[in-house]
Amino acid sequence: MGEKVAADRFDLAARGRFRDRLHACLDALATLLAEGRFHGPRDRVGMEVELCLADSDGSPRMVNAEVLGRMATRDFQSELGKFTIELNMSPRELGGGVFEDMAEELRIALRYADRMAGEFGAQVVMTGVLPTIAAEQMVPGSLSLGDRYTLLNDQIMAARGESIQLDIDGAERLTSTFDSIAPESACTSVQYHLQVTPERFAPAWNAAQAVLAAQVAVGANAPFVFGRELWRESRPIFFLQATDDRPPELAAQGVRPRTWFGERWIASALDLFEENVRYFPALLPLLGDEDPQAVLAAGGAPALGELALHNGTVYRWNRPVYAVVDGVPHLRVENRVLSTGPTVTDTIANGAFYYGLVRALADEPEPVWERLPFAEAERNFDAACRHGLGARLRWPGPNGSRELPAAELIEETLLPLAAAGLDAWGVNASDRDRCLAVIEGRCRRGVTGADWQTSVYHQLVADGKDRATALRGVVRRYCELARTDTPVHDWPTQP
Repeated sequence: MGEKVAADRFDLAARGRFRDRLHACLDALATLLAEGRFHGPRDRVGMEVELCLADSDGSPRMVNAEVLGRMATRDFQSELGKFTIELNMSPRELGGGVFEDMAEELRIALRYADRMAGEFGAQVVMTGVLPTIAAEQMVPGSLSLGDRYTLLNDQIMAARGESIQLDIDGAERLTSTFDSIAPESACTSVQYHLQVTPERFAPAWNAAQAVLAAQVAVGANAPFVFGRELWRESRPIFFLQATDDRPPELAAQGVRPRTWFGERWIASALDLFEENVRYFPALLPLLGDEDPQAVLAAGGAPALGELALHNGTVYRWNRPVYAVVDGVPHLRVENRVLSTGPTVTDTIANGAFYYGLVRALADEPEPVWERLPFAEAERNFDAACRHGLGARLRWPGPNGSRELPAAELIEETLLPLAAAGLDAWGVNASDRDRCLAVIEGRCRRGVTGADWQTSVYHQLVADGKDRATALRGVVRRYCELARTDTPVHDWPTQP
């Protein structure tokens, strides 16, 4: 969805033409896979980081166009809301001191973004949902300028045919109605990319899917939505409802939502692309000029633009990505489940934990996905979103599956696996240990970004602050401490 698209009206034949092209793209992808035309092993990773812009009082600041216009780099781009921007970091080889290098690049980029934002009365905030965003601010006028945002909004609302309903029951309950997809813009996440060969794609995706719950439990950082305390990691359920193009009747029939956990382990990358085409009607039926079969016949690598565009409107937590670089196609797993932040150190540690686990689990002779039912993995995910480190997760062991507290499972089972996986990637021991110590510290102290936010909020309320004042106090203190880059489990909890 990062590509520029032109808003236009679609005639009744547009989706049929687009569907035909999608199937041509799928056939071309199947040929590419069968003929082995992809990059060989490269062990490359990349990262996208979505960021909020807030004023000195902690409230959202709608100035992304001004900030981006002031920047002398194309590494940053707009996101859906006028108070959000996204950083696209350089891909690099996974090994050596990769995480130290990524952390330094991210620190430099954030300092630069903060300076540019400061010229327009804003500061950068790394979080999953800015606690101070109010529901009444989520109107069509808060969407970023650009045809692609307008068109996406129009198509989702047309497909739904009625207002979007939010109804999330957690520590408190949030119910609200919106006439646009603007609430989606309140969600800011980090995406970890892992380039793999076609042969390694299915094990890597299955492994990534199996560990989603552990990622969320230890990385939760979005406890508030529109001023209400909901789940420890509220962003997934919030995002699901904010992007839901199904009216209630279709949801009741079991029609799949566009924000989708999935329903099975896979055997090939083609499985996911085929599911996306089979189950989800096109939101943006925009045809390009490429004939994928003609490009294949000429010995080239087709861009499969329509498939990529459609794929970008199906919001899997682990999304398959096809791309062509320097004339050679490659596949990536895009892990997009975690909230951004709270700090650079936390964000990079979350990435190291993920990459290490995926490698270790993908290499196991008896894969976890052959011992853990897919439905159980989804139940784990739901529990982790609701309860964070307080969740109980089921995980297979030598004597069968058992249910464990998330912190215990991560400390005793998953951290050693992540360390072994990072060793297999060739990551330096010092880089490995520094990152995984952050994950261990959160487990030992029982503190994630969400835990810190709620703790400070309740202290401020107990001190007599009203809800809005307490939330602004949380964001101000959060920003102060995030700038120290001290990991969140070591933050003082005094407001």
